[in-house]
Amino acid sequence: MGAGGRMSNPPKDEKKAEHEALQRVPYQKPPFTVGDIKKAIPPHCFNRSVIRSFSYVVYDLTISFIFYYLATNYIPLLPHPLSYVAWPVYWIFQGCVLTGVWVIAHECGHHAFSDYQWLDDTVGLILHSALLVPYFSWKYSHRRHHSNTGSIEHDEVFVPKLKSNVRSTARYLNNPPGRILTLLVTLTLGWPLYLMFNVSGRYYDRFACHFDPNSPIYSNRERAQIFISDAGILAVFYGLFKLAMAKGLTWVLCMYGGPLLVVNGFLVLITFLQHTHPSLPHYDTTEWDWLRGALATIDRDYGILNKVFHNITDTHVAHHLFSTMPHYHAMEATKVIKPILGEYYQFDGTSIFKAMYRETKECIYVDKDENVKDGVYWYRNKI
Repeated sequence: MGAGGRMSNPPKDEKKAEHEALQRVPYQKPPFTVGDIKKAIPPHCFNRSVIRSFSYVVYDLTISFIFYYLATNYIPLLPHPLSYVAWPVYWIFQGCVLTGVWVIAHECGHHAFSDYQWLDDTVGLILHSALLVPYFSWKYSHRRHHSNTGSIEHDEVFVPKLKSNVRSTARYLNNPPGRILTLLVTLTLGWPLYLMFNVSGRYYDRFACHFDPNSPIYSNRERAQIFISDAGILAVFYGLFKLAMAKGLTWVLCMYGGPLLVVNGFLVLITFLQHTHPSLPHYDTTEWDWLRGALATIDRDYGILNKVFHNITDTHVAHHLFSTMPHYHAMEATKVIKPILGEYYQFDGTSIFKAMYRETKECIYVDKDENVKDGVYWYRNKI
């Protein structure tokens, strides 16, 4: 059984399943409303439990501490050839667990952790700051992403380029080595570049930065909390500096830097694959509405990592429809809403490695279909 609730296809049906997943989803206004979808979901799915939410925090941090303990006490005892292998293994395992912590902090930003906004913001600020994420800064820009998903003009992240905006250098990267290089740069530098320089974000008429309280990303009432986010990041940097002075820079890079690189890579990859797919439409202001935009996303299957990542990967459609729903109810809600959404629900069980390469190849820019005047855009790959 796949993590998305579908039976895995036999090998002979893999090409057929992939072909079906690549078929365009409907772009017309759906015959149902958000209210229709919500009525079908059991009411308890919208209940937020402080105890249950904290249990996931405790569980993740316990597993993280176990990996930390094993790494600090046993990897240094290994002979050098083995230690060179053991450290990357630690980074991957620890990075996966901390990605789960990142997801919980993300839920705090959506007010999906508890019924108390102050508690959500406190937990979210601590967890996100520990992972060098400016909590309030990202909370507000991410909220705008949810409010404008699928809009070419107003979405906040992974906004597709129009053909006229594709750089000439894209031609030289439109080949296997170029795509692999693009993926490597995106997964390693994409997150800090987005935070600092709004790379892949929406267009603003002046410099946009998540660490700048005066950034055009934020409204006047939000600017004070950007200072709090910055203070949280500075506090963690100061702590890392003290650790480097006490234990050495190499120790900090091995214990913290490696896993953080994995966390950032997964964050970018998950977001990229949730919103980038040949079957998904984008809309300009003449066609966009919130419901169609929220449906212009896709669930993916990361295997066992679905659970490690608290199902943010395979319940993303439900998350966009009801972002205050706790992650521990999202699978149940997804199973309920799929029959209602019908063809508007999109799931692709393609291998993540294959999907990330395919989407980098096929989704270079968006454009309208030939001789069509509506405001619906589809991904293209011909430069």
